[in-house]
Parts: sequence; structure tokens; C-alpha cells
Amino acid sequence: MPFANRTNHLKPEGAYEVLARANQLETAGKEIIHLEIGQPDYPTFENVSRAGIAAIRDGKTRYTSPSGMPSLREAIAEQASQQRGIEIHPEEVIVSPGGKPNLFFPTLALIEPGDEVIYPNPGFPTYEAMIKVAGGVPVAVPLLEQNQFSFDLEAFDRLINQKTKLIILNSPSNPTGGVIPSADLEHIASQAKRYDCWVMSDELYTRIVYDDLEAPSIASLPGMKEHTIIVDGFSKTYSMTGWRLGFGIMPKELADRVGLLLTHAVGSTAHFTQFAGLEAITGPQEMVDVVVTEYQRRRDAVVDGLNALPGIVCQKPQGAFYVFPNITGTGMGSSELANLILEEAGVALLPGNSFGKHGEGYLRISYANSMQNIHKALESVRLIL
Repeated sequence: MPFANRTNHLKPEGAYEVLARANQLETAGKEIIHLEIGQPDYPTFENVSRAGIAAIRDGKTRYTSPSGMPSLREAIAEQASQQRGIEIHPEEVIVSPGGKPNLFFPTLALIEPGDEVIYPNPGFPTYEAMIKVAGGVPVAVPLLEQNQFSFDLEAFDRLINQKTKLIILNSPSNPTGGVIPSADLEHIASQAKRYDCWVMSDELYTRIVYDDLEAPSIASLPGMKEHTIIVDGFSKTYSMTGWRLGFGIMPKELADRVGLLLTHAVGSTAHFTQFAGLEAITGPQEMVDVVVTEYQRRRDAVVDGLNALPGIVCQKPQGAFYVFPNITGTGMGSSELANLILEEAGVALLPGNSFGKHGEGYLRISYANSMQNIHKALESVRLIL
């Protein structure tokens, strides 16, 4: 059956493929510890769930504006302004069902066939997929382990040119947990202004950072707000993955165009979900701090445990809830070792090459799981290495 060329390159995300195989093994009776899916193990915070339930009971189950409820857009603008130190207006906010529409639709609104888009590699697989669907040319910039998995700036400077229309950043990063330092952001911003291109900053994990660090936004740098699309959401910070609620922040002219794409693609985001999101950002924030503190404790345990294994070296990530250990010392490739660990140790994790060619030689492990399971997983892996 013939299909349009724009879909020929699409393939499943590696996390879902591994999850499917892990589920098959569980069905066959094998015990599996799941460290493959980037999903908080905490339930949605109680006050947020109550707000969503109350909204359904109150009949908040209707269409809303495609760009989101005005009250939610106002609240997002206020919180984002305080967090990033820049003035953000509600009309610059676009609410979407999950964060991915605010990755895809600005790309569709900006990229013409043949335009080049710089993106991080290893990186979230949707980046390359959406660039190709828009007809753009993906240009991968390696993330350097020796630079806390920030951009290889020498490669970046070689690759950016007059054809570059968009630069995609992700900090803190999936899959590495790296945070782009301010000096690197300043360098990237200067080049973006030199070549007059947009920056898309995926900041979904911006509140999950450790050791009293912050993840600065490139939009906060002088002259960059007008050239930046911020993508953020509720899934990771508030354990709301299944609610499907995200948002983008961008100049009004682009926001209007993205709102039209939302209109014709999804109509609007679920009414009651938006009320839950309103409670999430206007209600108590203490649980965010509690969860991040626990993630840091788990991170330290995972890093220490991995560094005690033969052939594995693991940096301590600064954010998100992933580690990205270097496994070249084992003599095995990423897929080979990931499969061995799943089949023999009963631990589901992801090969680094599922995040791009520069992820070969690494694994991605999510520590959004209990400390008990983390220790059990590390011991199971130790026994097979």
C-alpha cells in the first residue's frame, strides 16, 4: 500500500518497543524491573487530581478555546515570567494536549522544505521525526560526555549556516540528564542572532534539577525571547503524564499560527484537564520539592551503583530523572547489552542508540522507580556482567 513520503521515515520510540518486549516477558512469568519509561512513579498530586475530578463533576467537559482557557494561560504566563525572569503575556502561551504539539506545530509553522534544523544527538526521537515531517533537513550536533552532555560547540559552529532556520535545545536533557551551562547558551544565542534563526527550547524538566542548581532558559538572555519557543508541560513536574497537558511560549504572531494548527488538528485540550493544570501551578508546590529531593537520592544511588560495575562509567546528571552511563568498557554495543540485561537480569532499560547515532556506547536508565527496585536492578545487572 503506497503512503505519503513524509511518513516513510517514522518509527516507534525505542522506549515503547522495549516496554512491549518487557511486557511479553512478564506475561511469560519473568519478573521485570522497569527502568525504561520516562514516567514519574508518583501518582498525580492529590490536590491536582481532586481539581480534575471536581471539574468533571461541575460539567467542565466542553470545548474550550483551541489555545487554552484564558485563566490557565494567564497563570502559566505569570509562573513562567517569575521562573525565567522575563515578561510573558497570556497571548504568547499556547496550551496543548501534551507537550508534543508545541514541538510539532511550531516546526510546521516555521520550516520550509530544505531548511536545516540543528538538534541534539543523542536526543528525544520526536525532534528528528518532526523535522523530517516538515520537510526540513535534520542536522545532528553531538552532546559531549566530557562537557556534562552539553553541545559540542565546535561542531555546532561548523554546522550552523545561512540555511539553518531552527535550533532545538533540551535542558535538562532526555536522555542524558545534562543541563546546558549559561556560557554555552550565550554562545548558541550569539550564533542564532548572527544567522537570524529560531531557537526551540524544550524545558519540560526545568524544575527537576539537583544540587541547588538551576536550568537557565536561553529565552532569558538579552534579545532572545523574540526568537525563542519555550516548550514545557505538566507531565514530569506534577506526575500528570496521562492527563496530556503541555504548553508553549512564543511570540504572539507565531502563537496565533500555532493556534490555527491546533484548531484544525486537535480542536482543543480537554476542559477538565486544564482545570487540573490550573490547580497544579496555582496550588501548593511543596510536593514538587519533596519529589525532586527523592529523585536526587535515587540518582546518587544509581550513579554509585553503576560506577561499581565492571566496564561502566556514569556521570552524575544535573537534572531530569535519567542517567546515561558509558558502557564501552564492557566490549558490547548498546543494543546488545540492553537486550542481555533485559533477558538475563530482568531489567528493562534503553540502548543509547535509540536516541540517535551519537548515543551508541551508552544506556539510558530512568530512576523514576523505588529505591528498593533500583538496588535490586543494580544487583541483578552485577550478577551477569
